[in-house]
Parts: sequence; C-alpha cells; structure tokens
Amino acid sequence: MNIFRRPDYQSDTTQFINQLKTSRPELTKEQREGRALLWDKQVDLQAQKDYRAARVAQKPYVYQTQA
Repeated sequence: MNIFRRPDYQSDTTQFINQLKTSRPELTKEQREGRALLWDKQVDLQAQKDYRAARVAQKPYVYQTQA
C-alpha cells in the first residue's frame, strides 16, 4: 500500500459530472454529435494547397504608403 495514496476522493466537479452522466445517459452521444458537427471535418488538401500558393507576401510595414 502506498503511504501517499489518498482515500477515494472525488472533487465536487467530478461528482457533478458523474451525477449528470448517470441522470442523462444520452449526454455522451450528444457530445460526440456536437463535436462531429463543429470539429470533425474533412480537409480538402487541394484547396488548402491552392490557398497557400495564391498567398501574397505581406510587406514589412503594412501601413507604409506607396509614395
């Protein structure tokens, strides 16, 4: 037995999340659907390559006029 081991402590936040997951079992599925909606996107590599190739280099001082 490890002398530094704490008893089975759970913070208030962990207890709240565990209680929320037990009261709403569909929550994990909804979270994954929301993530897929916003984050899990297919990247168009050709379009990304075209954007990088069409980029114009920025001048060292952008506010300088063409005088």
